[in-house]
Amino acid sequence: MSTAENVKPRNPIARVLGGILFFQILLGGLLFWGDLRNGLSLPGFGPRAPSLTEPIRPGDQTRRYREDRAPSPGQPMPDTALPDRLVLTVVEAGQTVLLEGSIAGGDGARIAKDIAALPQQPQRIILNSPGGSVSDALELGRFIRAEGIETRMREGDICYSACPYVLAAGTVRDIPEGGSVGVHQHYFGQSTLLPAFVAVEDIQRGQGEVMGYLDDMGIDPLVMRHALITPPDEIYVLVPAELREYGFITEPQES
Repeated sequence: MSTAENVKPRNPIARVLGGILFFQILLGGLLFWGDLRNGLSLPGFGPRAPSLTEPIRPGDQTRRYREDRAPSPGQPMPDTALPDRLVLTVVEAGQTVLLEGSIAGGDGARIAKDIAALPQQPQRIILNSPGGSVSDALELGRFIRAEGIETRMREGDICYSACPYVLAAGTVRDIPEGGSVGVHQHYFGQSTLLPAFVAVEDIQRGQGEVMGYLDDMGIDPLVMRHALITPPDEIYVLVPAELREYGFITEPQES
């Protein structure tokens, strides 16, 4: 009998088990890559959202998102990127300050200290930020509310990711039709190589803190339903009707 005749065909069950093992290894690799790329978040497998430059319409509000390349919807990519941390500029004779750039670690305390040190306390803060550190946004927001400062945006400004929590802190909030406010999932723990499920407790605690904060600021915490279902590499842009529904837009108080 030849050697070829002595070779038995591979068991079909073994082929199935081998395929399952290969799939698990592949899925584990994708989860690991998603953890590194998105800060302990699951990678998406569905259709990709349109570019952020595509017009936003009610019911079609989820767009691809990168914090370092975040133009206003319907606008081309900016020639100059926003700063990689918040930059404070005094405008309008000291009555207003402009905060532009990403919210980096330590920016909450730093910007609060800078505002407190100004010769004249500003009445309002203009925001133009792609987001960043949630904890710093909450810290800065609590300072803004304690000082009784208003928040606003200009035509073409953006306020994404953690920035809406700073926006929410204003005693009066003014968002023009051309301003863009968007939310998505956040990561609340420290970056680690461990799988995403290890951080669930930190994530849940962080989400609870954010919802309590929004309620304290007069914002309907139900806005978080949009954030919780939108991956970190996408952004859900709130249309004007939603900004009013959730309480982001307020009417100036008569003096």
